Amino acid sequence: MAECGRKALSLLEAARSRYESLQISDDVFGESGDDSSENPFYSTSGDSNSDNYTSENNGDELRGNEIGGSQSGGPPGSISDTPAEEEGWSDALREITIPPYKDTCGPTQMMPATATAMDFFQLFVPDNAIQNMVTQTNMYAKKYQERFGSDEGWCSVTVAEMKAFLGFMTSTSIQRCESVLSIWSSGFFSNKSIAPQMSQARFEKILKYFHIVAFRSSNSSQGLYKIQPFLDTLQQAFSCTFRPSQTQVLHEPLIDEDPVFITTCTERELRKRKKRKFSLWVRQCTATGFISQVYVHLKEGMGSDGIGTLKNKPQLHSLVAKQLCQNLSGRNAIIFTGPSITSLSLFQEFQKQDIYCCGLLSSRKSDCTGLPPSMLANPETPQHRGQSRTKMKGNMSLISWYNKGNFRFLTNAYSPSKQGMIIKRKSGEIPCPLAVEAFAAHLSYICKYDDKYSKYFIFHKPNKTWQQVFWLTISISINNAYILYKMSDAYQAKRYSRAQFGERLKPVSTYNLPIQKL
Repeated sequence: MAECGRKALSLLEAARSRYESLQISDDVFGESGDDSSENPFYSTSGDSNSDNYTSENNGDELRGNEIGGSQSGGPPGSISDTPAEEEGWSDALREITIPPYKDTCGPTQMMPATATAMDFFQLFVPDNAIQNMVTQTNMYAKKYQERFGSDEGWCSVTVAEMKAFLGFMTSTSIQRCESVLSIWSSGFFSNKSIAPQMSQARFEKILKYFHIVAFRSSNSSQGLYKIQPFLDTLQQAFSCTFRPSQTQVLHEPLIDEDPVFITTCTERELRKRKKRKFSLWVRQCTATGFISQVYVHLKEGMGSDGIGTLKNKPQLHSLVAKQLCQNLSGRNAIIFTGPSITSLSLFQEFQKQDIYCCGLLSSRKSDCTGLPPSMLANPETPQHRGQSRTKMKGNMSLISWYNKGNFRFLTNAYSPSKQGMIIKRKSGEIPCPLAVEAFAAHLSYICKYDDKYSKYFIFHKPNKTWQQVFWLTISISINNAYILYKMSDAYQAKRYSRAQFGERLKPVSTYNLPIQKL
């Protein structure tokens, strides 16, 4: 019994050592709960539910009989294959070395221990951005009333009112109410602590005229012109305030829908709601969860980048990836990608820019041009769980790994001969190439981040696309602000959870506004 205990402890320590070497934080938001502290990639607790992660994300799953043992003639877990060359791909494996990362990870400026939640938030949305919202909102209200008639209940909004307005909106990410107007109701979602800061009528007036850009520029043809200046400023703020780690992920973050809306709307309304007119892509640091780059793709019409009308999804996603990684050239970063982005041509192009990649492949979703067909076909003979085979072309490795199904990975970031291990609560140790372990670890961390990230979206659901994008990016900014707070001396002084941090962005005792009677 004691020997088994020592073996389990040794196994756990080895897993944690590899976990740290993969540059992944073990703390997303630092909150209590079943999913907040355990390692999601190695089952160090009985609550792990990540056993089927890869199976749920690959369409090439093969259900076969599991047979114990392993074949000889290669590293542990490998499948021997006859030497062959296929369009430059060879069974001969060689070591590759990735140059050291040319950046340091972390905040670019140290915030004092006295910094507040608002101080961190205003790193991304400073006073001049809020002043611009005030100016543009008043300009739009004037233009609107000149066209449709005067609004006797309207008076120009002030900076203090605009901050309170934003505070009311962000409060919905904590209260999770079905409508921001519930704040003034007498029901369950009412909020007596902030409702006195502004009357509901005044709030609705500001909401009616709220704008980031009131007038279309004569040379502006892209659909996000009403928010593009704000997005540009936000991107610059993300880059200036934080330097991500070497390992980063390109993906579409989970956008949580309002559960109250979904349970009460008709089927027709639900279908209409799901047809979002844009997709949101991000480049995210896997050591901290900080989102370093945001890209919004409009599904209809031509964007300013000229890719708005592309119908071929692999080609479209490849161009989205290039947009997200345009600032990484020459830094030796490692990018993890899903099947829709992974392709040989993209990875080769990135390698020329000193950007290294590791991505999951799918015959249905990926551009498999240039890849050997023998590696994409499922073997006819049953395979052992954890077995793998690899072919190389230059520094690029194509890995086929079996775990309740065949999973394929393309990478130039990890040596194919280096072995890793995935530890599952039920299955025990599953051998795999190091690239597979790294991919599972980083992507599982992002999934874990998404589980919490989506809980703190602003719940306001406007109909206009630019407004939807605005509130989503505001939500991202607040999450990024919390990550910076967690890495500062202010967190050591007062340790707030993500919910407590969001509470301190509400307009309570910060903007003591008189109730305006309209």
